[in-house]
Amino acid sequence: MAHGLNMFRIILFSLLLILAAAPAAAATPETTPSGQPVPRFVTLKFGAVNGRIGPSRAHPVAWRYARAGLPVEVIAETPDWRRVRDPEGEVTWMHQSVLSGRRAVYVRTETPLRARPRADAPEEAVAEPGAVLWLERCRAGWCRLEAQGLRGWADTSGLWGIYPYELAETPALSAAAAHDTAGR
Repeated sequence: MAHGLNMFRIILFSLLLILAAAPAAAATPETTPSGQPVPRFVTLKFGAVNGRIGPSRAHPVAWRYARAGLPVEVIAETPDWRRVRDPEGEVTWMHQSVLSGRRAVYVRTETPLRARPRADAPEEAVAEPGAVLWLERCRAGWCRLEAQGLRGWADTSGLWGIYPYELAETPALSAAAAHDTAGR
C-alpha cells in the first residue's frame, strides 16, 4: 500500500508541475511576422497616411491621418500590414512602410513639462491637449519628452502611448524602441 501511495504522490506532483507550467506557456507571446512584440507603440512616418478597413490596398480607406509623428498602437500584424489603434480608439490597418518605431506620446490633458521628474520642479512649458511630443525615456511615473526644441519631464497621467511596464526605473528606452521596428 505504501508503494501505491508513493506512486500516487509522484503522479500528483507531476500533474501539479505540468499545470503550473501551462499558464507560463500560454503567456508566451506568439512570434509575429516582424519579430516585434504586439501590442507595441509606433508613430506615423508621414503627414498623410491612410487607415484601411482591412490589410490590403484593395480595402476602402476608413480614416485619413494627417499628422506625422502621431502615436498608434500596433495590436496585430501580417507580414506587410499592421492593425493599429489610434489615440481616440479607432482601429484601422496601415501598411508597415508608413510606420516608424520612433516613439511619441499624445497629450490628453493639459500637461506641464518640468525641469526634473518631480511635481514641485520648475515648469519649463505646458503641453496642450492634442499635442504630440517625442518620447525620450520614462521612469517612476514620469516621462522625458521633447517637441520643437523644448524638453521636460511630464507626469504620465495625461499621456497616451506609454505602457505601465515602461514606468520602472530605467536609464533609457530599450534599443528596440530607438530604431524603426515597425517594418521588420
